[in-house]
Formats: sequence, C-alpha cells, structure tokens
Amino acid sequence: MENINLQAVRAAADKNIMEDFIKKHELFILSCASSVVKRYVTKSDDEWSVALSAFSQAVMGFSKDKGSFYSFAKIVIHRRLIDNIRKQSKHYSEISVSPSVFEVESEEEADNYAVKSAVAEKMVNNNDDSLKLEIESVSQVFLEYKFSFYDLISSSPKAYKTKQACMKAAVYIIKNPSVLSAMKKSRQLPVKDISEKTGVHRKIIERHRKYIVAAVEIITGDYPYLAEYVRFIREELNR
Repeated sequence: MENINLQAVRAAADKNIMEDFIKKHELFILSCASSVVKRYVTKSDDEWSVALSAFSQAVMGFSKDKGSFYSFAKIVIHRRLIDNIRKQSKHYSEISVSPSVFEVESEEEADNYAVKSAVAEKMVNNNDDSLKLEIESVSQVFLEYKFSFYDLISSSPKAYKTKQACMKAAVYIIKNPSVLSAMKKSRQLPVKDISEKTGVHRKIIERHRKYIVAAVEIITGDYPYLAEYVRFIREELNR
C-alpha cells in the first residue's frame, strides 16, 4: 500500500485523486473535528464544513519535509476550528451579549441595568479582553450541551415570572451538589427531578433549558464578568 504521505502529495496534484482521498478520510476528518469541539460531529454540522475545508488545505499545503501527513492534517483542522470558534465568540461578544440576554424585566431590576451595561461595554474595550476571553471559554462548555452563546438570546425568558421560575430551577441545581455533578457529567438537564423538587412546570424548564444551564455553568465556573449578568441568582443563593 502506498505511503499516506505520498498519497497526499499525489492528491494535491490531481483533482480526481483528491476527491477520492477526501472521501476515504471522512471519518478521520469527523474524528478530528469531534476531538476539538468535545462532542460528536456529523456531516450536517457546521464544524464538518470547516474541518473538510481545513483537510483540503492540509493536502494542498503538505510536503514530505513536514513529517506525517496525519499529524499535519490534525494540526491544520484544529487551528481552523479554533479560529472559527474564536470568530463566533467575537461575534457573540459584539452582537449577542447584551444586557437584554440576562435582563429581568421588572422595575426592581432597573438598578442592575447600569451594572449590566457597564459589563457589556467592556466587550468593546480593546484594552480589556477579560469578558471576551470568558465568552470564548464558556462557549466551549456550552458546545458540550449542544448549544451556543448566541442561542441564549432566543432561549432566555422574557417575562419576570418566567425568569423567577428559571432562577428557582438554577438555584436548586447549584444548592444540590449531586444534581449539579450529574448535570455536568451527563451534559443533560434533570428536568423531571427539578420540576418535582421545585414545582416549576416541566415545559418552562424544557423551553428555557439553555438559559438555566448557562446560568448554572457561569455561576459555578470562573466567569466573574459574565456572573454579573446573573447576579440576581447569586444573590438568591446567598439568602
């Protein structure tokens, strides 16, 4: 069998060989993508197209003096996916992360708006990338639950009562280490358990699953800037 390095060199010089070479390595490409984003990637995911493009780039850029083709391809795919994640995170920080994402719509929360606005302003401050780095970091965690930071805009509760119900669910998880540990381990929200213990309707929990998970991960993680957006939950925990 021809050495993989030679196969890659030949593929780079012939379009037809390239197509066959890529087809034979689809599982390899998916595996590389999955290892980067820490979840199973399929050909219907955006990561597939990024990884596929990166693999093609690796073939075209490979030469015998670069060592093992597989090692080289893994590096190229890894870099392209990380760059893509960073671009998404930048997009989230510039557009998606606004006080409205975590805002509670009630008069008694009006004072907190100034705090949230101040935190949001840090995102566009070129001299302080702390919040942007937090977003990049927590975005990786959210990917393991199969949602993105951007999803929080559509999944965040708008009504005050619904917000309070989500807070109740989040507080229950955080105050119960076994529940928190199970959630983090399985990357699943224990909807039935939360509903039975808190009285919060299952439909509310399911509809706002991403928001509840995000709040729990932010509060229990090392995200001091993002934690300001869910300060009302932290204050409830301290009561």
